[in-house]
Amino acid sequence: MSEYDFIIVGAGSAGCVLANRLSEDGRYSVLLLEAGGSDLNFWIWMPIGYGKTFYRKSVNWMYHTEPEPNLDGRISYWPRGKVMGGSSSINAMVYIRGQQEDFEDWKAMGNPGWGWDDVLPFFRKSETNDRGATEVRGGDGPVHVATMDRYLHPMCEDFLRAGEELQFARNPDFNGPSQEGVGTYQNTAKDGMRMSAARAYVRPARKRPNLRVVTRAMTTKILFDGSRATGVRYVRKGAEHDVRARREVILSAGAINSPQLLQLSGVGPGALLRSHGIEVVHAAEGVGRNLQDHLAIDYLFRSKVPTLNQQLRPWHGKLRHGLHYVLTRRGILSLGVNQAGGFVRSRPGLSKPNMQLFFSPVSYTKAVPGKRALMSPDPFPGFLMGAQPTRPTSRGHLEIRSPDPMAPPAIHPNYLGTDLDVQEMLEASQIMRRLAETPALSRLIEAELLPGPQVQSDDEMIADIRARAGTVFHPVSTCRMGPDPVRDVVDARLRVYGIDGLRVADASIFPTVTSGNTNAPAIMVGEKASQMILDDHRPGGSNKGPTRSADGQSVPETPVSAPFQTA
Repeated sequence: MSEYDFIIVGAGSAGCVLANRLSEDGRYSVLLLEAGGSDLNFWIWMPIGYGKTFYRKSVNWMYHTEPEPNLDGRISYWPRGKVMGGSSSINAMVYIRGQQEDFEDWKAMGNPGWGWDDVLPFFRKSETNDRGATEVRGGDGPVHVATMDRYLHPMCEDFLRAGEELQFARNPDFNGPSQEGVGTYQNTAKDGMRMSAARAYVRPARKRPNLRVVTRAMTTKILFDGSRATGVRYVRKGAEHDVRARREVILSAGAINSPQLLQLSGVGPGALLRSHGIEVVHAAEGVGRNLQDHLAIDYLFRSKVPTLNQQLRPWHGKLRHGLHYVLTRRGILSLGVNQAGGFVRSRPGLSKPNMQLFFSPVSYTKAVPGKRALMSPDPFPGFLMGAQPTRPTSRGHLEIRSPDPMAPPAIHPNYLGTDLDVQEMLEASQIMRRLAETPALSRLIEAELLPGPQVQSDDEMIADIRARAGTVFHPVSTCRMGPDPVRDVVDARLRVYGIDGLRVADASIFPTVTSGNTNAPAIMVGEKASQMILDDHRPGGSNKGPTRSADGQSVPETPVSAPFQTA
């Protein structure tokens, strides 16, 4: 039976950070387990390859929700990364930290050490921004953040002017002193290629003798000795393996898989576990609860002027831009999906922006179900605008369907579960209509294709939202951090209530969803968790219980030489 100081389950945005930081000084042995395979894949590293991995089972869990009553009974598709780098290897690459107030709210909810001034150093530590370091931006971190303005379509400028005509100020950096305004997005990229968490954190560490990475290793159970987590069981190539953690097991499997694994292992709502014949190690009602996600609505327009459709649709356009990218790593194929956008207030009296905007100078009206052909857009010039309320108030849940760890959980997002969320989605639609009516954009629009001019009243807009609105893939909070052991899952140091030697460090611990894309704050959680864990295991630290080997004997800090395994 193999033993390590730390076992990390999940090589996603936070797990990759933990693997790097906990093995950095050679003091501790670290095992990183990933259910998926290697990220050495052209479609992962090429930004526009996002369309290829969106429905690819080899790198994607491809989850589906239960039918959503408030979305006309529709089932939502939830892609989640099943590969080194996790969802950072298959996402749209937009780098957004969130608003400073998001983290102040986390602290106010009873989580000391998670206010803006507390988390900013970890954002900066993680980042190399191509505009250089400032008081709020990092200049020498592992994650490279790239400005894309050089290759943006000219229509992005029209969108920004439209925003200004609605009195939305231009913002040169959504991750700067203030998030508010309209501008262009920065992406996690370097040299024209995706900067996933695996590329940023694991590749530089892969030769360390005290770090072992095992891919295609499906963790099926956390092992316990009483109320202490002592290791995990995983399946690889049909064989079961038990590995022990001398110090801690750290779940970084994401907002779906972390609560699923806890429930499968006996930590979760007692009645649910008993109904599936699972022995209750610790009854924790909050595991799988408090699920939050961003819901968005898109508006589609036919344009009077050429868009990216005319560049990417013809075979010669694909060939030209493909060759240009392969030879230079530059051009439109080095960009992400969304180019411009913003954070704005949808109504007077708000203290901070409550709406995120997206602008994409490309359109897809005849997408084949099960495919996301980003290089096969419409044969006519078209573009998309989208909007999402940043802080939804609806709360959903997820739960295991059976004791079978291979069975996907039942996901109930509960979209539009509050009147406020319905109202803000309506305001999102109204903002896009207002943008389309500005002089800057109206002169370029031939027709509104979706939802179409027949949709005018509030009731008609809400009906359209229920029929078409969809997730932007930001699930969080299913192992919520908070001060209440009854309702929350982890404390402010990310230790699981009622269990020793077990933490959760990923987007599932967010007390609330941040205002924007969630990859950057998930990386921050990995950085901050790493520091807390290292602090807790120094002499005099606050880790619970002594460090034990499998036979119960105290052990010293001893690095273990083990190969980097990715087969």
